[in-house]
Amino acid sequence: MVICYNKGCGKEFAVDENNPEACVYHPGVPIFHDAYKGWSCCKKQTTDFTEFLNISGCTKSRHSDVKPQEVPKPPKADLPEMTSYRPPLPKEEELKPRPSFDSPLETITPTLSPSLKKEFEERKQQGEGIEQINEDGDEEIRIGTQCKNKGCKQEYLGPHVNEWECIHHPGVAIFHEGLKYWSCCKRKTTDFQAFLDQAGCESGSHVWKKKKDTDDPNKCVCRYDWHQTGGQVVVAIYCKNYDPHRTIVKANPIRLKASVFFPKENSSFNLDLELRGIIDVKASSVTMTPTKVEICMKKAEPMSWAKLDIPRVSESIDLAESTKKLTVEQPKVDVLDLSDL
Repeated sequence: MVICYNKGCGKEFAVDENNPEACVYHPGVPIFHDAYKGWSCCKKQTTDFTEFLNISGCTKSRHSDVKPQEVPKPPKADLPEMTSYRPPLPKEEELKPRPSFDSPLETITPTLSPSLKKEFEERKQQGEGIEQINEDGDEEIRIGTQCKNKGCKQEYLGPHVNEWECIHHPGVAIFHEGLKYWSCCKRKTTDFQAFLDQAGCESGSHVWKKKKDTDDPNKCVCRYDWHQTGGQVVVAIYCKNYDPHRTIVKANPIRLKASVFFPKENSSFNLDLELRGIIDVKASSVTMTPTKVEICMKKAEPMSWAKLDIPRVSESIDLAESTKKLTVEQPKVDVLDLSDL
């Protein structure tokens, strides 16, 4: 018994029993196009590969035990050596003189998305994080605001609440080896709810507003990144629940200054960068959405920026001094006091 090599047959046959109608096969070639599979000799097509293999032949003939010769593969073409492409540097005559960092800043008028307008109006109506100003220009405390002292659950009901005593924890919360307690009274427990329900150990006055950190006035931290195209540089500041009407973006040809205000925290995220290249402030734009502030800056020169900004020397010195201060003056805190166990 030998195997028939006709396309679509593949059966075993005895040489002495071979006849002109013994083999049913496809004389054409397989065709694969747009997920369809079929033979050039007949019009049967299918998208399933198994069904394609099972399509019966369309022509009868004798079985053939001659294995068809394999078509030699074309020789591989000699590919040219690949080299990395770098955009050409601008000519000196195309470069503009670099302006001063202290040039006057221009405010870029933002465009608010419809979804941000709707969200801001809803937050304003609900009073969430939208401060109210009285006639004297001071912030009014909203009814229902909770005392900021740790452990105190008193809510603001009016000016008379300031006369009530505030029982709170002046220390910090400590979580160690399953135990939860305050550093000021050290009443240890393993249950988190019991820890939250612990009454304060010191009396004082209620605090309705968070105190600003004088060492770090910009305590709001936002993530931002940037990308560029041939004609513009885009900076995206990712933020939520900010006030678009008190968020300001200013720029000069080599400086970008942005301040995103968060009314609930009564603080801002500030960004002040010396840009790597020169921009056209008049052709730049700002778009505000519920999740980010996107700043599109038009390039004033035909070049690619290796980085977004040039680090300022003063910022580097301040960072080094603050790091040294934290390293030298930070007191040691022992949180392993288990003497009361």
